Amino acid sequence: MTLPKMLLKKEEEVIFLLRALFERFGYKQFKMSKFEEYDFYAENRNFLSSENILTFSGLDGKLLALKPDVTLSIVKNTKGSYALAERVYYNENVYRVRKGTGEFKEIMQVGLEYIGEVDRYATMEVIRLAQKSLEIISDDYIMDISHMGFVTGFIEELGLSKTQKEALLKGISQKNIHSLQALCRKFQVKEELENAFIEMASLCGPLEEGLQKAKALCINAKMEDALSELEAVCAALKSSGDDGRIRLDFSVVNGMDYYTGIIFQGFVNGVPSSILLGGRYDNLVRKLGKDSDAIGFAVYLDLLERYEKQQKEYDTDILLLYEEKTDAAALLRAVEMLTDNGQSVMVQKQNQQTVSYRQLWCMKERGLEIIAEND
Repeated sequence: MTLPKMLLKKEEEVIFLLRALFERFGYKQFKMSKFEEYDFYAENRNFLSSENILTFSGLDGKLLALKPDVTLSIVKNTKGSYALAERVYYNENVYRVRKGTGEFKEIMQVGLEYIGEVDRYATMEVIRLAQKSLEIISDDYIMDISHMGFVTGFIEELGLSKTQKEALLKGISQKNIHSLQALCRKFQVKEELENAFIEMASLCGPLEEGLQKAKALCINAKMEDALSELEAVCAALKSSGDDGRIRLDFSVVNGMDYYTGIIFQGFVNGVPSSILLGGRYDNLVRKLGKDSDAIGFAVYLDLLERYEKQQKEYDTDILLLYEEKTDAAALLRAVEMLTDNGQSVMVQKQNQQTVSYRQLWCMKERGLEIIAEND
């Protein structure tokens, strides 16, 4: 039996479509426990987006944690290596403090990880799947691409300490040009390097056009290698029909401990923050003693769920009121007739003013009557 599309929430429909997409490209579902030993996350805290972790004691006295991250668990248990890559996808909830809320949230994620030798093809495959994932969510999307190698390659030329480098990365991620200029002067960066650095941090625009501007900023081999990889991705996306929705934006960065290469994020119209985030994270794999590279992304479906609730105009198509003496069997037949026609119906004795509706109906002895409409 095929369920009517109206019975699926937007995020449920997206989950099914993403799973089908990933499986067509050879990714297998990865299932995991809701929790791990706390020490595992404590030892890898640098790779977590939040330092706050929900913990509890197991029956054996061990301190356990509700998982704040999926990628850590996958890398810990992966069989992927340079010799044989592993492609996995997941549909899991994580428990972490959502930015701007100050409270723990249960966050629904769907994503994938490619663990093995991440060559040019593997990189392009994952980025293309990220783009296709955004297309499934909405045809009104933007994906921003950056490269940690390009950004850190430039910062390494400035001769700064790790703390100073992290301060500059934070300023880049916040798109705070005035702060970056102040930091460059505080750290005594040469004026010509400061000007080029600010130009790089401000660079944001269509991918192909942005790469031409980035080429003029290359000052070492690390930046040239990063640019070469970005150019290969650009060519692949262009051949796949990129219609200008992919942008180069070097403000898309993360701490130096996590992402090591290409990094990207996706936005859909109407959702205020990035709904997709991913990139290459070799440092994490090496930290856990794995002989491998890795690249992947996650789609944050809790954002989609919240957006859908905000955008939902009415709780029900029809609020149907009935009287005390109404024939219950006749009322049920009327409800089934309306729902069979694809409309949602909520039945109440009285209008409690707590339900929003398109139409207000009433069941009387002579039949159904429309009392009010909100269209």
